[in-house]
Amino acid sequence: MADSASSSVQRARQGLADQLREIQRDAGLNGRDLAAACGWYPSKVSRLLNAHTPPSEEDIRAWCRACRVPERTADLIANLRAVAGMFVEWRRIERAGLKQAQEARRPLYERTHRFRSYSSWLIPGLIQTPGYTEAALRAIQQRRGLVDDVAAAVASRMERQRVVYEGDRRFAFLVEESVLHSGIGGTSVMRDQLHHLSGVGSLPNVSLGIVPMRPDRVRWPAEGFWIFDSAQVNVELVSGYLTISQPSEVAMYAETFAELSELAGLAVYGPAARELIESAAGLLG
Repeated sequence: MADSASSSVQRARQGLADQLREIQRDAGLNGRDLAAACGWYPSKVSRLLNAHTPPSEEDIRAWCRACRVPERTADLIANLRAVAGMFVEWRRIERAGLKQAQEARRPLYERTHRFRSYSSWLIPGLIQTPGYTEAALRAIQQRRGLVDDVAAAVASRMERQRVVYEGDRRFAFLVEESVLHSGIGGTSVMRDQLHHLSGVGSLPNVSLGIVPMRPDRVRWPAEGFWIFDSAQVNVELVSGYLTISQPSEVAMYAETFAELSELAGLAVYGPAARELIESAAGLLG
């Protein structure tokens, strides 16, 4: 599975540092010469090259001027901004409330045609019932001490669900069986959610797989993630929201999705999936 948020971000930072090192080498400058040209202490060049300190946009401009490659500046600054935006803490995302956090993701959902979602914690948002969403967002609002705009946030998420029923989009959902038994919102909410899940799984543009609980799994559960087309992966972590767009890392998540799916014989679909859902609902009475 892909590494943690911190290691993914650090790897991206090191990739930017490697580009700076390449530019320095092509210019024939050693660290002291480069530092002198930029008006820095030599230790700053070392920190930037080892990704111990992220460069500022002005640092990149100075570096490119000193190495006589001003044409590289724009691309490097774009990479810097991409790295800076990879990991965002929840407190920043939810600063304006849960409704705004829901609205901010809508353009991504609307421009995506192929969705792949794996969840080991909760039912994915696009196939939640209003009651389930309300219970999940209420828990977040209370735990993080946010402004109470839960009702508006629920309405926003429900509006976002229209992408499931409009256009030529395709959806593949993978859910751990344990999610079917997790108590979110109480018996009535969970029963309605499980019935809804069975219905969604019958849609022609939706593939719904359940990964059964078993004692001999060869692929253990992972953190939940979404793959949007083949361009971007989003991972919801305890501390924040990770956005991955590097092709090699997107491919790692796509490989993990395939390993957890029917390709590896782990997930079940169709009647077998509905049997697991109905069994979980039956335990609720």
